This record gives sequence, structure tokens and C-alpha cells, in this order.
Amino acid sequence: MLLAQSGANPPVILNQKDAVWTPETGTPNADGALLREDPQTGGLELFVHYPAGHVFAPHWHSANERIILIEGAMSIQVGSMHKELQPGGYAFLPAKQVQTMSCGAASRCGFYVYWDGKLDNHKATDK
Repeated sequence: MLLAQSGANPPVILNQKDAVWTPETGTPNADGALLREDPQTGGLELFVHYPAGHVFAPHWHSANERIILIEGAMSIQVGSMHKELQPGGYAFLPAKQVQTMSCGAASRCGFYVYWDGKLDNHKATDK
């Protein structure tokens, strides 16, 4: 559901159950739903699910990232700051700072994620 229509920013009002989910390539049992893409900044908003115990390798993005955990548990570390998020928990991850994340072992994690600029992924060693 790409919403880049002639530079317009139409409203998006959507429940998770009504989103169009697509499997994530390369990660079994993971999927995502594109909510919106900002035609000016390239910023993205998604709903995503990852399996229990999934570990995101240390990485960074050129854009700021915001996460709101919807289900499960999630561990996030940026520098010396480490937090275990529970549903409803929020994280702001500044651009170009290495982040390490993992889903809890008991159940999958589902979250809303927003990047305020074009999404890129860099391994922690690329900094």
C-alpha cells in the first residue's frame, strides 16, 4: 500500500488486522505491513512481527527510528543504554547510533516502527 500520490499525504486510519501483511525475505516467520511512505522525506511507517528469540544484528540507520512495542517483549540497546520493552513501550533511536535488538524468547514481538527519512541499513562495522 504505497501512498505516494502526487506528493499528497492522505490520511491513514487502520487496524492491524486490516493491514496487508507480506513475509519478510530472509527471515522465516517474520512479516510486515507498510502503513505509509512520506513522498518528501522517504520516511516509512510499518507494522512488523518477528519470531520469538529473533536477534537483530548490531546495525545503524541514517534516519532516526521510533518503535512502539505492540506485543511480546523486546530488548533494545544503544550505547550503554539498555531497556527491556513491554507492550506499550517506546524507543527513540537516534540516527547513526549503533543499536542491538532482540525479541523475547517466550513469544513473537510485534511493533510499530517509523523512520523519519529514507530507510537504509548499515552493519555496525560500517560506521
